[in-house]
Amino acid sequence: MNGIISALLMTLIAGSATGVGGALVLFRKKISSNFLAGALGLSAGVMIFISLAELYPEAQAEIMASGAIEHGKVWVMIAFFIGMGIITLIDFLIPEFENPHEASGLSLGAQTPAVKVLEHTGNEKALHKLGVMSALAIAIHNFPEGIATFIGALNNPEMGAGITFAISIHNIPEGIAVAIPIYYATKSKGKALLYATVSGFSEVIGALLCLALTAIFGVELSGNGAIFPLILAAVAGIMIYISLDELLPTAEKYGKHHIAIAGVVGGMAVMAVSLLLI
Repeated sequence: MNGIISALLMTLIAGSATGVGGALVLFRKKISSNFLAGALGLSAGVMIFISLAELYPEAQAEIMASGAIEHGKVWVMIAFFIGMGIITLIDFLIPEFENPHEASGLSLGAQTPAVKVLEHTGNEKALHKLGVMSALAIAIHNFPEGIATFIGALNNPEMGAGITFAISIHNIPEGIAVAIPIYYATKSKGKALLYATVSGFSEVIGALLCLALTAIFGVELSGNGAIFPLILAAVAGIMIYISLDELLPTAEKYGKHHIAIAGVVGGMAVMAVSLLLI
C-alpha cells in the first residue's frame, strides 16, 4: 500500500508541473529559451535511457522468468509498440493548432498563437476557446503519461523519481501553452494559473484508472505474472515516443540544436550514474 501511495504522489508531482509552467510565464518577465531547451533535452535523455536500459530489459527478464506465456520476448516487443501506438493515436486525434507540444512563447509579450489570434480577430472568446482546447489536449496527453509515471514509480521508486523529474520538465511548456491564451482572454493571472494547473491533474486520473482496472481484473501490479512486464514494455514505448516526438522537437524550437543534444547526453549520463549507485 505504501508503494502505491508513493507512486501516486510522484504522479501528482509530475502532473502539477503544468502549474509551475503557468506560474513561470505569468510571474516572470521572460524564461531563458536556452535553459528550457537544455532542460527538455535532459528530460528526453532521462526518459530514453530509463526506457531502453531499465524498463524494456526488465520487462523481457520478468516475462521470461515467469514463464506465464509462450514467446514472451515477442509479446514484450509488441507491447512496446502498442505503447507507442496509443500515444500516436492521441496525437492524430488532436488538431495541430491546439496541440500543446507546438512550441509556445516564453513570455507574455512573445508572438504566441494567443497573441496572433487576438491581433487578427480581436475575439477574446476565440482566444478563450484556444486556451480551453489546449488544456483539454494536455489533459488527454497526460493520461498515458500518468500511467507511465505511476507504473515506473511502483516498479522501482528510485527509477520512478527519474521519470517524475523527466515528466515534470516535460509538463512545464504545456502549462505555458494553456496559461498564455487564458490570460489574454480573461486578463486574470489567477484563472490562467488555475487552468494550467488543473490540466495536469489528468496524470493522477490516469494513474488511478490504471490502479482501478488492475483491481477489477485481478491483475497484480508487481510480481511474476505476464501482465505487469507487458505494461512495463508499453510504458517504455510511451516514454520513447514522448521523447522523440515531443521533447526533442520542442527543445530545438526553444533553443539551439547543440544545447538540446547536450541536455539529452547529460540526462542519460545522470541516469546511468544514478542506476549504478542504486
